[in-house]
Amino acid sequence: MPEFIARLFLITPVLTEAPSFVEQFAAALSSADVACVLVRHGTRDDRAAKALLRELASVAQLHGAALLVDGDPRLAAHVDADGVHMDGIGDDLAEAIERMKPDRIVGCGSLQLRDEAMTAGEGDIDYVMFGEPDRDGALPTQAETLERVQWWAEIFNVPCVGFAQTLADVTPLAEAGAEFIALGEAAWGDPRGAPVALGEAVDAMRAVAMAARAAAASEGAGA
Repeated sequence: MPEFIARLFLITPVLTEAPSFVEQFAAALSSADVACVLVRHGTRDDRAAKALLRELASVAQLHGAALLVDGDPRLAAHVDADGVHMDGIGDDLAEAIERMKPDRIVGCGSLQLRDEAMTAGEGDIDYVMFGEPDRDGALPTQAETLERVQWWAEIFNVPCVGFAQTLADVTPLAEAGAEFIALGEAAWGDPRGAPVALGEAVDAMRAVAMAARAAAASEGAGA
């Protein structure tokens, strides 16, 4: 059980425009310490995508959260985003690393096999993500995600993001060693509102770290 407090990694719904989402977005970022926001946009219009990302980036900047663009390093560079999140290994990831590093963040997800994750981790990336939905919305089981997070955290130095399908998944992911916990629909779809959901997630992560520190202190006292 890790003694550090994991941090929040927020994933937006698929957005086509910013105005209707900005108030909800700002409220969420005001409610908790969010390390990163991954913006998923669904517009094919380049100008509209840039406008959306720039508006959300200004909100993220006010709250100290890094803003990442989903799958498009060219667009991320155009809007001066903090980085990009790529799916899988291969030429697209290599291009993102070449274009964005060393000044911006490059993360990688959609890593189905251990070999894929290790290949990604050997590159100049800032994190790997496990358990997030694929482009069709399909999800691995949470048991599979926990196994992958724990394996990675025990062996590798590249930070790990674990995707929580529900708020109940936050505690086991933090216990497994994820440095970041990603929330998507578990936050935005919470009927109490995203700020309440994020606050509950932070409390859960803090409790894991406190329990680990208490256990370590107890072991030290008994030595």
